Amino acid sequence: MSRSAADKAALVAAVELALRRMSAQGVMISQAVANKVGLASTDLECLDIIYLEGPVTAGRLAAATGLTTGAITGLVDRLEKAGFARRRRDPDDRRKVLVEALPEATARIAPLYGALQKAMQGVYARYSKAELALILDFTNRCQEVAVQEIARFGEPPRSRQGTA
Repeated sequence: MSRSAADKAALVAAVELALRRMSAQGVMISQAVANKVGLASTDLECLDIIYLEGPVTAGRLAAATGLTTGAITGLVDRLEKAGFARRRRDPDDRRKVLVEALPEATARIAPLYGALQKAMQGVYARYSKAELALILDFTNRCQEVAVQEIARFGEPPRSRQGTA
């Protein structure tokens, strides 16, 4: 392996390690915030998906998370009971039910992320517009891979018969 290839391999390994650490810390932050507002971490993350995407169907939430539609039903029940979300009919297709985040949810949760957001502004300030654009492209591509992996895990298991 050339020196350049070895350097790149070492850099890729360092990036992978940093991403694992960042992911683990993201999970821990989510759990800490969820604890503060009386939700499970998965419920909080699903609420964030609802908030980011706007009103979504249970099927869309299931696809985005890899959870079953039955699990999503229970999750939405919990979010409604806690006052974070509500179900409503889709005005364009009355057969569909949409789940939407309530404004009160943001008012209860956003302050818990204030210090983190302020600290992150300091991190962003260290980078040029071009570097931030590269970071954005990278994170978007990583997120696409994560969605593909969630979908892959959601596929039914293949039969072990006849496979090597």
